[in-house]
Amino acid sequence: MAGFGTQPICRPDHDADRERSRSMTDRFRESGFTLLELLVSLIVLGLLVVGLNYGVRTGLDLLSMQSRQTSGTAELDSAYRVLRRLLTDIPRNPTSPINPATPPLAILFNGTADRLSFVGDLPTGIGTIRRADITILLREQSLLLSWKPHRHEFATTTPATMESELLHGVDRLEFAYFGLTVPGSSAGWAAEWAGPAIPELIRIHLGVSNAGARPWPDLIVAPQLATPET
Repeated sequence: MAGFGTQPICRPDHDADRERSRSMTDRFRESGFTLLELLVSLIVLGLLVVGLNYGVRTGLDLLSMQSRQTSGTAELDSAYRVLRRLLTDIPRNPTSPINPATPPLAILFNGTADRLSFVGDLPTGIGTIRRADITILLREQSLLLSWKPHRHEFATTTPATMESELLHGVDRLEFAYFGLTVPGSSAGWAAEWAGPAIPELIRIHLGVSNAGARPWPDLIVAPQLATPET
């Protein structure tokens, strides 16, 4: 038909659309993480949390163990201090003659391998002492200090016996005594000692059931080094 020309047909530009879509996908990838990256990150974070939790738990266990060991050592040291003071300050019998050639005599001293009885002085806590009949023994894993006020023979009433626990968790208590057991013989260690003569040395061995406590040396006391009473 005259006067009418052929008009071009408009077609969508598929190549441009694909290019724009690819560009948007690339920008999305650059701005975020893929699913695999997120999974790897979560796994690493979980491992870090588990390791941190284990480290904290181990540190708390070590701290608790150290506290128990420190507490046990302090209790054992306190018990040894009490025993050393009591045995070092065993009073002399005021009626016995003073003879440098013979060992000093106690008011009462009777020792065996598992217990020791003597007359000694207990602190009252107010700066004074109280004379008492004392026995150191082991009963049901408890190191006990059994005592009662010392009375002369003319006392009309028998005082009550009291007990104080020095240390708990003790499996074994062993005493040994050094000195002249027989006149004229050489000095040596003995499992028993019958007074009133005071031995030169007293050795105490404690077997503590707490396996975490460090090995503790034997306590050796020299009661004859105490100043005699005047």
